[in-house]
Amino acid sequence: MEIRAADEGDLAGLLALHDQLAPYLVVTEVGLRDRLTTPPAPGQGTFIAVDDDHVVGTATTGLIAGSDPLDGQLRVLVRPEYRGQGIGTRLVDAAHDVLRAAGATTARVFAEPSAGEWAARWGYRQTRQVHYAGIDPRKAPDLPEVPSGVDLIPLSEADPHQLYAADVVAQRTKPGDAKIVARPYDEWLWAIWESPVMVLDLSVAALYAGEIAAFTLGNGDHTKVWSQMTATMPEFRGRGLAKLVKSAALHRAAAAGVQNCYTANYAGNAPMLAVNEWLGYYRVATHSVMVCPL
Repeated sequence: MEIRAADEGDLAGLLALHDQLAPYLVVTEVGLRDRLTTPPAPGQGTFIAVDDDHVVGTATTGLIAGSDPLDGQLRVLVRPEYRGQGIGTRLVDAAHDVLRAAGATTARVFAEPSAGEWAARWGYRQTRQVHYAGIDPRKAPDLPEVPSGVDLIPLSEADPHQLYAADVVAQRTKPGDAKIVARPYDEWLWAIWESPVMVLDLSVAALYAGEIAAFTLGNGDHTKVWSQMTATMPEFRGRGLAKLVKSAALHRAAAAGVQNCYTANYAGNAPMLAVNEWLGYYRVATHSVMVCPL
């Protein structure tokens, strides 16, 4: 069994692994190729376990953008028939090494609840749960009525400076364990606006008086989309704008030929869970959010 850093030649094997074990995480060829061919950012790593040229496990790492103190995250997947052989342990150790080298003080993992005892070996403790949900966007309900004075636009037509400002507010106020502060605009521009992974044309903003009042941002491609952030600016909350922009994004995805959209929400985030239920999302998995010191 070989544990090593993944390269572009492992693309097909990694995609097959993700599609088998966790299709709702929306790993696309475009996104994975970009990850494997672009020089890694600090804290970013992609490792694989290979048995007879077959990819049987993987670990991916990254830093949580804007976290202070610096927080890392990882995900580990191992084919069921290869579990219990120490593969996951070696992958976790490799992931921790990358995060430590980047200066992360903690690591966060999203794991099946059954893995809790195993993860506790490194000092992981559960802080909350996260629910994953999916929908065929062609089955989304009709678009809610657009309030007077509100305009809906795809994010590809938004002013990136306005979107950055709205995202700074969203990151500071979103549920989670990490403390988020603003990251520099140039870093955000590279990671979000210019990223080949983002589907800005399938993401939507609600404008009021020319300013972004709410937005939803997705990544993926035109076959499947991950809804990674939906936010309403504090002064506009309670007006149904999150439901509106998420609904509009699903309609844009359906029109583009997308057949699967996925998202995740922390347990206890009642407002967004209610929005997703109204939209018709169905739950596909629940994971434990676990954190350990590095």
